[in-house]
Amino acid sequence: MAPARGRLVLERARVVVGDGSVVERATVVVDGDRISSVEDGLPGGPRPDDRVVDLSGRTVMPGMVNCHFHATYHNLGAVTAPFGLEEPMAMQVVRAVRNLETLVRAGFTGAVSAGAPFAIDASMKAAIDRRLIVGPRLVPCSRDISTTGHAGDRSFPSHWDVGALGAIRRSDGPDEFRRSVRLEIKEGAEMIKLFITGGHGTVGPREQTELSRAELAAAVEAAHQRGARVRGHIANKEALLMALDCSIDIVDHGDGMDTECIERLLETDTPVVPSMLFPARFLASIGGGSLGFTDDMRHDIEAMAAVLPEANRSGVRIVLGDDYGAINFPHGPYADELAYYVEEVGIPPLDVLTWATGNGAAVFGRADDLGTVTAGKLADLLVVDGDPVADINLLRNPGALLAVLLGGHPVTDRLASVADRPGG
Repeated sequence: MAPARGRLVLERARVVVGDGSVVERATVVVDGDRISSVEDGLPGGPRPDDRVVDLSGRTVMPGMVNCHFHATYHNLGAVTAPFGLEEPMAMQVVRAVRNLETLVRAGFTGAVSAGAPFAIDASMKAAIDRRLIVGPRLVPCSRDISTTGHAGDRSFPSHWDVGALGAIRRSDGPDEFRRSVRLEIKEGAEMIKLFITGGHGTVGPREQTELSRAELAAAVEAAHQRGARVRGHIANKEALLMALDCSIDIVDHGDGMDTECIERLLETDTPVVPSMLFPARFLASIGGGSLGFTDDMRHDIEAMAAVLPEANRSGVRIVLGDDYGAINFPHGPYADELAYYVEEVGIPPLDVLTWATGNGAAVFGRADDLGTVTAGKLADLLVVDGDPVADINLLRNPGALLAVLLGGHPVTDRLASVADRPGG
């Protein structure tokens, strides 16, 4: 049995609550794996075994959630090979272990996967839960499921004899979609990924809808029957509305979104992961040149930048996450995404922090005990040296993260560099 730990008392902290509010001066008490109080002062005073840290001028906030994470991606698109077969499975597992640890040390205590081959996600979740590796809380995802020849189906004649599925499971017709969903759930997926359109970083045109309404409805029904959720790569309005009609759970990208889509998203309370940073970085990396499909990409970025502030003001549940590990978009600087939405799209920083925390916890499926600095919730917390509302770029600086707590346990802990004293 592990020895009992004293409480962690974080005094005089600015608290970014995670629901859009800020408390300027509070004492946050972590007792075991949960937050026991968030108050002005410490009721009853410190106990002898308390660890007391004076956080004057510093911030406590919920751990962030990356809601579109590919743990196995590495320079995706640089190698001509069927998707998910670019490297041996063992190498992809090693990369997943490293990337998940990097993510949690960057302040993301939760991750909702957007797809991985070979049931790697399910193994990563089990390894994290058993404390065999360091990583965030994880919702494991399936392979990408879509029709033969869809935008992600990069097999070609010389690869037709490859038996391994890689990162996609080709399916045609409602019955095949049902079977594919059930097979992925059997292998441990709790989230099903569908490629519903081309566009948004793929070479397939955004107007191309990859599956029929009947196929989509069958996939969603099969997943929901087994307790799994469904997310979809969507880059045109018609497919977005069709997916909402079919009760999809998460909209990835949402290019083509307009006022009608916003109204439907609000009616259904369906979250959107815009993931704008990768296409923006990709365009910048080619120096403004054109590769054919990049003209559409540029148009989609500009259109989303125009509509996203309206969606945010209207109350659409927007969350963070992007295609880290794609070509010229390496894993690691995950908080760059927050700065992009603030500095390039014009979203207020407190709103973006809410996307990353309270909204992310809801998409993770744990809004009841994660996502806000509230008494009774799990102590998934960040301590930031400064105020990320005033300077969102602090979260991009590893040195500014004084502590990352996961269920009260320190993943990183540099609080001793602040005023750190025992109780008395």
